[in-house]
Amino acid sequence: MRLNQNILLLGKKVVLVPYTAEHVPRYHEWMKSEELQRLTASEPLTLEQEYAMQRSWREDADKCTFIVLDAERWQAQPDTTEESCMAGDVNLFLTDLGDPSLGEVEVMIAGVTKLGLTKFEAKIGQENEPSLRMFQKLHFEQVAVSSVFQEVTLRLMMSEPERQWLLEQTSHVEEKPYGARS
Repeated sequence: MRLNQNILLLGKKVVLVPYTAEHVPRYHEWMKSEELQRLTASEPLTLEQEYAMQRSWREDADKCTFIVLDAERWQAQPDTTEESCMAGDVNLFLTDLGDPSLGEVEVMIAGVTKLGLTKFEAKIGQENEPSLRMFQKLHFEQVAVSSVFQEVTLRLMMSEPERQWLLEQTSHVEEKPYGARS
């Protein structure tokens, strides 16, 4: 999504940067892991397919993707590459054209203030206990189970108390232009 192409979110422990071609080789290496494929319900892709996927995620109006960097490593040396600091990714999918306030999220990000989202959904494999626990800690509640896809749907309704709680949890996060290291 072009909306986040120039946004860097700087937190205490992580930095979120737009997913660019620079990140693809490391991401591709991660996705060779059978465990990661299983936990994310992903299929292995060739490197060329991974570059095409990155371009799609960047261009598609219904996706907002960030790469998670280890903030300590990234800030330690100005010449450190983002690829060497990568720790994960964050994805937000706008899945319901009839409801522009709903976004499917893989990890919570600052969608509340920039995108006007009031509902977040996460679809997680039934066996993925670490992800289920993480989203429940973030106040998501189970709303559906699909035995066909072996996944659980969790939802967070962004009431005013939830919005205030989220803003308090992320009050230390700074939004900067992407490309600014300091």
